[in-house]
This record gives sequence, C-alpha cells and structure tokens, in this order.
Amino acid sequence: MNAATWLLEFQRDEYSQAGEDGIIEKILEVLPSNDRWCVEFGAWDGVYLTNTRHLILAKNYSAVLIEADRQRFLELQGNYAQQGSRVIPINCFVGFGDDDNLDRILAGTPIPRDFDLLSIDIDGNDYHVWKQVVHYQPKVVVVEFNPTIPTGIEFVQKADPAVNQGSSLTSLVELGREKGYELVCVLPFNAFFVRRQDFHLFQLESNDPRDLRTDSSAITYLFTGFDGTAFLRGACNLPWHGIGFSESDVQPLPSLLRKFPSNYTRLQKIAFAVFRFFRDPARFPGRLRRRFGHLAGRSG
Repeated sequence: MNAATWLLEFQRDEYSQAGEDGIIEKILEVLPSNDRWCVEFGAWDGVYLTNTRHLILAKNYSAVLIEADRQRFLELQGNYAQQGSRVIPINCFVGFGDDDNLDRILAGTPIPRDFDLLSIDIDGNDYHVWKQVVHYQPKVVVVEFNPTIPTGIEFVQKADPAVNQGSSLTSLVELGREKGYELVCVLPFNAFFVRRQDFHLFQLESNDPRDLRTDSSAITYLFTGFDGTAFLRGACNLPWHGIGFSESDVQPLPSLLRKFPSNYTRLQKIAFAVFRFFRDPARFPGRLRRRFGHLAGRSG
C-alpha cells in the first residue's frame, strides 16, 4: 500500500457504496476530538448507500439528514423514528442561494459549528453547495465528484439546479484548498477532505489527487492520430445510462479526409476546405471565395 493511500486499507461497507463507512470511521479516529454530529444530503431514505447511518446506529451519532424528494423523505422519517430527537430529518432542497444554502438550513438546528462530518451527494451541484458553506466548518467533508473526468482536468458544471453533470476531482480539490481543507482519500465516487489544521495527523506522503486516486475505471480517453482518426480507450460508456459508445460515434472527420494533411490529393484539399467551411464558417470571412477559386484552379 502506497504511503499516500494508506486510508484505503480501511475500506468497509455497512451501508455505504464503495467502502466509505470504514474510511470515515478511521478518519474520525485520527482526529483529536469528536462531537458526534453529522450531516448528509441528499440522504434518500437514510439507508440506501448512505455515509451516515453507520455512525448513527453504531457510534451513537446525532444527525441532520436532508432529502428534497417528498416520498424518500417520508421513508427517511420512518427509518429513524426510533432515534427520537437525535436524528433531525429535513425535507428541503439544499442550494447555493441566499435562502436555500446549507448555512441557512442548519441555523435552525442545534448542530455545532464544527460538527464532525458533512456528506454531500446531490449528483451535480455538489461543488456549488459546498462553496456556499461558510458559517459551518465540519471537520470532515465527503463530496461526490464525476468519476468519468480524468484526474488533472478542471471542470465545474454550471451552477444550475436543473443540471446534473458533476464536477471534477481536481476542481473540488482546488475549492477545498480555498476553504481551508486538504484531500486525504479518494474512492471511486467520493473525495474525503479534512481541515488543514488536522491534515498533518494523517502523515500522507502526498495528497496530490493523481496519487490518491487509484480507480480510473469510469474514465473514457479520447485521442487522435496524425491523420485525424479519433480513438477511444477506457470505459467507453455512459455509466448512469448503461449505454456504450464506440469510435465510429466520435469521428470528427469523414473517412475520405482521415489522412495526414500533406498527403491530401488536390480533390481532397478542396473537399477539406469545404468541410471546414461548413463546420466552422466563421473562420472563413472574406477569404473564402479566393481560397475556393485558388483550389479550383489548381485542381484543373
């Protein structure tokens, strides 16, 4: 096990999806103090692939569980009815505006400002809702990233409640650093952050996301040959839709023009100029007629 990824030794699922329960438990053990409060949204029914249920049932944690969908919220209420006031279920949408951000929602609860764990999983605007958490400074933040985006790529989806694209691991790492957090572990879908003041306790050899991320199975890579042929390697599928795609779906050039440009015949040069014009006519103002006239003259 790499000295940078030692936390992966503790992967274990009680209710989580990819080993989060064991990782969270170990991170909390390393921290110098715990207040036994956690927050999760969207919490679904509070049982399915949750990052907090194990803490609530096995570690006697109090929790604020937030779910926007009404039917799931009712199931969540039922699943925690026996926990009494220790679990606070809230049926609302967590956003990034002045009236619906997490700071505003938690202000109506008794949770401490530096509670132990915040788990963010809303399939899209995770970056934007975390960015708006200012008043509260949880000791540990678990946030979902888009696993199809290669490590090193910066991508933040549009801040729009109607959009579900997700953001890249690298962009979340940059946001975390701006907020005073450091990356300590990466699982296939989730990144784990601790406050910078506690980071030294984990004695990581490196916390570069390229070192901590060990699973790239969801990534599709696209590259091109000198002749303009596009190649795909990796997952080659849309994981949330169950649909695959192939190289024939992504070719930017028709087969006639997939040659190194200096090897084009005169006819192919004309065809390529026409293709480029219809593909991007803004690149040909003024010069278009002269260019086509020149190519036509040479072909004759």
